[in-house]
Amino acid sequence: MKRKDYNLKEIAAHFGGQLLGNTEITVNQVATLESAKVGQLTFLASAKYRPLLANTRASAIIVSTADSEATPLPRIVSDNPYLYFAKVSAFLNPLDSIVPGVHPSAVVEEGVQIDPSAYIGPNVMIGADTKVGAGSAIMAGCSIGARVSIGTDTRLYPRVVVYNNCVLGNRLIVHSGVVIGADGFGLAMDEGRWLKIPQIGRVVIGDDVEIGANTTIDRGALDDTVIEEGVKLDNLIQIAHNVRIGAHTAIAGCVGIAGSAIIGRHCRIGGGTGILGHTQISDHVEISSYTMIGKSIREPGTYTGIFPFSSHKVWQKNAAQLRHLDELASKIKMLQQEIETLRKERS
Repeated sequence: MKRKDYNLKEIAAHFGGQLLGNTEITVNQVATLESAKVGQLTFLASAKYRPLLANTRASAIIVSTADSEATPLPRIVSDNPYLYFAKVSAFLNPLDSIVPGVHPSAVVEEGVQIDPSAYIGPNVMIGADTKVGAGSAIMAGCSIGARVSIGTDTRLYPRVVVYNNCVLGNRLIVHSGVVIGADGFGLAMDEGRWLKIPQIGRVVIGDDVEIGANTTIDRGALDDTVIEEGVKLDNLIQIAHNVRIGAHTAIAGCVGIAGSAIIGRHCRIGGGTGILGHTQISDHVEISSYTMIGKSIREPGTYTGIFPFSSHKVWQKNAAQLRHLDELASKIKMLQQEIETLRKERS
């Protein structure tokens, strides 16, 4: 299908920005400085990429005020070129439209309410008394439990699983392999054997959330697991029972969040981070990748717990010293006390 062309004036009418050069030039897609071709719009968000300007084949470019004269290309000047690019990319690449209807192979149990504008794909299973909102799409092979509520314009990609009683908000995007509402890891020891504790809470997900492929969100043990509005979750994240994630927080891949942790709003959590159970993280906290959070964070800011890598031989020597840190600290404390005693004797 031929892509629609837009000239720079039309784009600026949607998103603002100052126009320089030929405003009638048309584009139909975005691309990087290196890969852009004629008919595509690129962007310069960092000065370190300025050398690439000379060879780009893009038809137009988004630049900052500082770089407005760095190229003769037709350009849109923005205070935040990367954000402007993101908006234009969404404009030029909307989600595929859906054709409403229920595929003949779908299994829909009693009491299900599906809005006439929704789409239910092949081999989907929907449990009793579930509701699917207007404009939502449930794609091939999804399994939706009983009494689930799915909002409007929500999109579940193939093979998503949603357990009973969960609540999914509006404009939610859930990628393939996600499991929402599986049992949390609740166990009690009974004379040397594990006793399973029923997990009777739900998962409640707000509006405008995106959940990456193969991420799992466990249902609450008693209360609900809650993902607030605007949260963005990458692939392969584990969210345990009774966790609460505040609005507009973004979490990168392979993060593990243990039960009953509470994460504030507008946080950014790097990939591979581990967050222990029952911890609380303040709003506006940024956590560097591969950091272990073992206690609550009460103040906004950036927190890092990464041990720099080294050659294995050097690492072995450093690790051997780490074993003796407590002993070394005690010796240093004793030496400080002895020095203080000598100072007093001499004074």
